[in-house]
Amino acid sequence: MKSSTLLTALVAAALIAASGISQAQQRRVDVGKLEYEANCASCHGIKGKGDGPLKSFLTKSPSDITTLTKRNGGVFPITRVYEVIDGREEVKAHGPREMPVWGRDYIYKAEEDLRDPEVFVRSKTLSLIDYIYRLQVK
Repeated sequence: MKSSTLLTALVAAALIAASGISQAQQRRVDVGKLEYEANCASCHGIKGKGDGPLKSFLTKSPSDITTLTKRNGGVFPITRVYEVIDGREEVKAHGPREMPVWGRDYIYKAEEDLRDPEVFVRSKTLSLIDYIYRLQVK
């Protein structure tokens, strides 16, 4: 199995297991796309090219996230992307790393959700990573 197919399968399985959403529901709702549009597109742009409407207000231009795989020798850097999203990696444009731009929203939603907050945040993050993976140029 190709590594990209395996990655997608693993992420999908983790999301379904963690979220308790049936496979039929998962196909109807693209959680990763919704998370991207709500939390990332304003800076990175709707297509991930780094041309979002807030670009001119940032001190550092957002990166083109569609070329992550290309810039990493043809391998999607899932660990690095996860670390940047969850805040272990400093990204000056996102502000203080104690709270990524979308982190507060995930925490509030987790508190309302009654499931394990860490599982909730992880599933949202993996959904977002899956969508970013699908934005990669071939």
